[in-house]
Amino acid sequence: MEFKDFTIKEIHKSLLEKKFSVVELISAYLEKIEKENKKTNSYLAIYPKKALAQAKKIDEKIAKKENISMLAGVPVAMKDNILVEGMQCTAGSKILKDYIAPYNATCIDKLKEQGAIILGKTNLDEFAMGSSTENSAFGPTKNPRDLTRVPGGSSGGSAASVAANLSVFALGSDTGGSIRQPVSFCGLVGLKPTYGMVSRYGLIAFASSLDQIGPITKTVEDCKFVFDTIKGEDKLDSTSVNNKQKIKKAKDLVVGIPKEYFVEGTDPKVIELVKERIEQYKSRGVKIEEISLPHTEYALPCYYIIAPSEASANLARYDGIKYGFSATKDPSTDNLMDVYLKSRGEGFGKEVRRRIIIGTYALSSGYYDAYYLRAQKVKKLIKKDFDEAFKKVDAIFTPTSPTTAFKIGERSEDPLKMYLSDIFTVSVNLAGLPAISVPCGNIDGLPVGFQIIGKPFEEEQIMEIAGMFKENI
Repeated sequence: MEFKDFTIKEIHKSLLEKKFSVVELISAYLEKIEKENKKTNSYLAIYPKKALAQAKKIDEKIAKKENISMLAGVPVAMKDNILVEGMQCTAGSKILKDYIAPYNATCIDKLKEQGAIILGKTNLDEFAMGSSTENSAFGPTKNPRDLTRVPGGSSGGSAASVAANLSVFALGSDTGGSIRQPVSFCGLVGLKPTYGMVSRYGLIAFASSLDQIGPITKTVEDCKFVFDTIKGEDKLDSTSVNNKQKIKKAKDLVVGIPKEYFVEGTDPKVIELVKERIEQYKSRGVKIEEISLPHTEYALPCYYIIAPSEASANLARYDGIKYGFSATKDPSTDNLMDVYLKSRGEGFGKEVRRRIIIGTYALSSGYYDAYYLRAQKVKKLIKKDFDEAFKKVDAIFTPTSPTTAFKIGERSEDPLKMYLSDIFTVSVNLAGLPAISVPCGNIDGLPVGFQIIGKPFEEEQIMEIAGMFKENI
């Protein structure tokens, strides 16, 4: 089997033509994972019995000539902060090392209804806090394009599994760029939907006002198949919505290029490739207009106040008492406060502890107005910038990341340098907008991502724009 050629559409066609069975397909993927996962550390756990049992059921349907959906029998990898009943859900943290999910996330129920087969759970930065998948308690993930480099984060394991052909597609979560940055580094397609378009029920919370689940795929077409399956309102998530917009054709499109996104500090070769792609869009009838998003420079500090503040509240539930890692058996813990402190001190990694401290400080008495409240005001200004821009343009083009994939260990001791990896992605989460990253070329064999930002609920439009180039279809 030529794994590199497998897309959702190709698998569906092959199953209907009986080129192979679902059991054969899943067995081949499981065998490949067994042989090759050690190279990248994409998966933290695989579930062969569950996957093969599901595969047999779909084969029986095909044998009876029953209709099967586009996703039926397609192997998928799941980021290990999305709950799948009966499977581990560690969030990449020692504190949840032995936690088994008691129920499915809503997006999992939707995928299972369509017959998609979950092979296993993928590595991530602990509690989705990071840009490199080096912050996992279970070791870093390596980029299949260059094993000396990071795959991006926090959905690095999901992106690496697709790039290494160890899954056909994957789900990730995106709080400040955690889908788009890894797909940029791994040469894939990744969609961060509008806030609320995909239910967050069953996603382990990092920053609840910013988190969003989305697909990681090889093509825009596959991205659309997956998004159409997982989107929609959910009574279990009060922030979820149903919405659909009309799509404009290329000749009617006006796209904005924000001057603040083409600045010093970005690799000149990245800017060159992104500008080349913009020129190609121009040649296809898309009108290009320079715009300004004046509060862009405040997006990163704003994000790194709001996200840690929400994280400090969300992660308070991990106290060593209810579930997960606990220091209760440690002889030095002779009272409840010791159990809390020791469990959290040993269970959480360095980056998670850093962000909890930042968030707790920003929310504390005397500092709330100066930090958290001010950050919320800046967030409104950033959203207003986009609202004003979208009165003139239909979408916005930017680089996804200022650089290509960096070396493992290169930024792990410099948090600020690591945080700058998200400089072009965090604004989208703060404004609650949809954005897709697609490949637009390579620098010395390393992929470069091209980001298309859309108006709220216009995922269809940005996927249509992204699919205008043959290599992304």
